[in-house]
Amino acid sequence: MNNQKIALITGVTGQDGSYLAELLLSKGYAVHGLVRRTSLHNTSRVDHLLVGKNKNEDFYLHYGDLSDSGALRNILDKVRPNEVYNLGAQSHVGVSFKQPEYTADVTGVGVVRLLDAIRSFQGNSGDTVRFYQAGSSEMFGSAPPRQHEGTVFQPRSPYACAKAYAHYQVKNYRESYGIFAANGILFNHESPRRGENFVTRKITRAATRIKLGLQDKLYLGNIEAKRDWGFAGDYVEAMWLMLQHNEPDDFCVARGESIKVSDFLVLVFEHLDLDWNEYVEIDASNFRPAEVTHLEGDSTKIREVLGWEPKHDIHDLVNMMTSEDMKIALRESDK
Repeated sequence: MNNQKIALITGVTGQDGSYLAELLLSKGYAVHGLVRRTSLHNTSRVDHLLVGKNKNEDFYLHYGDLSDSGALRNILDKVRPNEVYNLGAQSHVGVSFKQPEYTADVTGVGVVRLLDAIRSFQGNSGDTVRFYQAGSSEMFGSAPPRQHEGTVFQPRSPYACAKAYAHYQVKNYRESYGIFAANGILFNHESPRRGENFVTRKITRAATRIKLGLQDKLYLGNIEAKRDWGFAGDYVEAMWLMLQHNEPDDFCVARGESIKVSDFLVLVFEHLDLDWNEYVEIDASNFRPAEVTHLEGDSTKIREVLGWEPKHDIHDLVNMMTSEDMKIALRESDK
């Protein structure tokens, strides 16, 4: 009898999904990922698991979408996962102000579709599924730091509102139907795989291009905002730990230290022997209609209950992101 664990990851082609897939494969899982069909190639973060000498025979992709409940049910029936990690979402805060209805549907209601598909699958199959929901520190919004599991949400964007709705639906399905459903409230986590429209990656991409003379200016919004930044590779380990626990629960995941965007700028530009003041300009179009000024997490609970600890600090993060983006900039300069 094959006792191999099976995991299904929505949002597998994103930053977190790619790191989580690697982690689970290293632990012997068969990993199935949900991919939205687009006209452009969107699997670059997981291509190393799909092709070439490092191709993993335990990694599979399936077309589907959090807006399509029928597809979700079909995939669950086909894959029969032991664990489901919901990392799929419209995850850009700024974009959520421009697409609030879409954000609410996919990031919020999409979680209900997935939870209900799991409820139906468990009832029909007799199998047990453990579910992880990727929450966000943005749900805390204007709540004073340090924020923890007991802090009242005060969301200040359509994205944060959708995530808060999803959070409470997870608790509802857990308490109403006995589903093993855990909420991870993750504070900002970055990596070289971060999308280029997120502020940390926007900074490291621009700084390395400026260093090589490929770019003159970097335009940013609120550089006084404070965030608790960590490494995404550390945070996916917390996701896995939550589903190995003996009971479902909610956990904040954070390093517990926050710095301003301007501080991150200093670290990146100093790493490249540059003065950010000479290259950065403030662009009002990058400000949000409602700003979140200070997010800083208290992760005491997950450290004490599950034994999770971050392995990388902010300097490690800056070094790895800047080094990888310098490689990209060098390739661009050779063209």
